[in-house]
Amino acid sequence: MGLGKWLFGALGWAIGGPIGGIIAFLIAQGFESSIVNVSSSGSGSFNSGTNAQRNSFLISLLVLSAAVMKADGKVLRSELDYVKGFLKNNFGEEGATQALAMLKELLNKDIELSEVCVQIRQFTNISQRLQLFHYLAGIAQADGVVSNAEKDILIKIAQYMGIPEADMNSVLGMFGTTVEDAYKVLEITPDATDQEVKSAYRKMAMKHHPDKVESLGEDVKRAAEEKFNKIRDAYEQIKKERGIS
Repeated sequence: MGLGKWLFGALGWAIGGPIGGIIAFLIAQGFESSIVNVSSSGSGSFNSGTNAQRNSFLISLLVLSAAVMKADGKVLRSELDYVKGFLKNNFGEEGATQALAMLKELLNKDIELSEVCVQIRQFTNISQRLQLFHYLAGIAQADGVVSNAEKDILIKIAQYMGIPEADMNSVLGMFGTTVEDAYKVLEITPDATDQEVKSAYRKMAMKHHPDKVESLGEDVKRAAEEKFNKIRDAYEQIKKERGIS
């Protein structure tokens, strides 16, 4: 399936809204004629229902990627490499190249961030939005430093998409290395009891389980497994620090 086809596929819920306008913009740039094999080594095939959700998720991903990448006024090679890596896992080498071409068009376009995020909030569930936010946080962290401008736009995106502050801080904490970050990941404070730590881990493991986003396809589910593993790592770090067996 060509990338132009998933542009049209995403119109199911996007038409008439700001994302629909962005899709129309991309189609006007000639992307509808793309014939790219998007199957990658592990993507497999998807039914029409899965494709519709997956298409909408990927459109949202590209649009918000552009917003985060240009937040500090410069687009870094590390950020492009991060995005390309994700796209390559979804579309293969050729598909990633074509999607990056779309992203470059979006980087030169003004994006109504609040309107786009509100539309995403309306048509996706919280698990899908958390997965999208985790990916965006990864872009900001790609060069090892999150600028104030990048942090500000991540906060705005979380607020516009209806992501609770605790969940936002949890996702951001997944990219840290300290014990303090680990507590943020589990959405608890260092004064929590050992039993509260265990309960928090079970709660977060359930909230972020990869099965929550399986409707977006196996490749996105694999990306969710990375987030799931960070929750487990945070729990293990706290257990080690406390001497919990």
